[in-house]
Amino acid sequence: MQKRRRTISVVVPVFNERDNIRDLIKSVDDVFKNLTFDYELLVVDDGSTDDTLKQALAVHQQYPNLKLIELRRNFGQTAAMAAGFHHASGDVIIPIDGDLQNDPEDIPRLVAKLDEGYDVVSGWRKNRKDTFLTRRLPSWLANRLIAAITQVRLHDYGCTIKAYRKDVVQSLNLYGEMHRFIPAIAHWSGARVAEIVVNHRPRTRGQAKYGLSRTLKVVLDLITVKFLGSFSTKPLHIFGGIGAITLLAAFLSGTLVIYQKWFAETPLAMNRNPLLVLTTMLIMMSVQFLLMGLIAEMLCRTYHESQSKQTFVVRAIHQAKTQNSQTPPSPSPESLT
Repeated sequence: MQKRRRTISVVVPVFNERDNIRDLIKSVDDVFKNLTFDYELLVVDDGSTDDTLKQALAVHQQYPNLKLIELRRNFGQTAAMAAGFHHASGDVIIPIDGDLQNDPEDIPRLVAKLDEGYDVVSGWRKNRKDTFLTRRLPSWLANRLIAAITQVRLHDYGCTIKAYRKDVVQSLNLYGEMHRFIPAIAHWSGARVAEIVVNHRPRTRGQAKYGLSRTLKVVLDLITVKFLGSFSTKPLHIFGGIGAITLLAAFLSGTLVIYQKWFAETPLAMNRNPLLVLTTMLIMMSVQFLLMGLIAEMLCRTYHESQSKQTFVVRAIHQAKTQNSQTPPSPSPESLT
């Protein structure tokens, strides 16, 4: 039986990129003319206020593989990317930026690396063509912080161009700025992650949509991702741990109060000792953290059991062939070429 040709879905979230959209569509189409893959290009217009969508519609009929998705308003890059993932039908999904700074010529290299047995291949803008103070320095600091907290060692979490197997991203629900954390989230689910150097081109038309204000959002989302990745099925571990530390601090503070009352050379009355107030407050805090952990445990069970969500992810099921077996085994993602 002839193997099915692999389909690549290229997802491009765009916002006010009227000067770049036509060249972007053409450049992606030109790349796939020389490849043996089937492909689809999903351009997600994230509520553009210029004529980005008009420019794309003007060339829509020239590209049969082009699909335009128009959002009702500006929801943000993560939401636009999630919309593209939702409507993608390819075996491999590759998001790229709409400002022409990502190079579509890197797509074959990403797919080739994916075929080595990886589930996610992330791009690394090693020679990034952006301003140092407002773009490269904050990005460098954020990447080091994200790598340290998630324990997934990538150089460039903010690089949009990546390659994902379809099953990796279509099971994810993305919020906030979490699209940049997909490799870490996927890794926690057992996905194999790799990184390659990609070309990065300077922006020649249009203006960057993101600046330093995005850094705080990324840090807050990082806290959320770390909590969901490490404690989403065992929240009592973190709240109970904080409560235990707080109770230990209360014990040490209370011990010092007793020592100052009964054993110090100059006794200090307990009702005049501020450490007594601190001890009482720490005891109350430890109880509150413990109760928060128990409530979070109940919410966790309600979340998983009400939606029949599993606390594990199966990569594959291997079963020996039998003479009575009529159904052939499903092909692995690597065999879909």
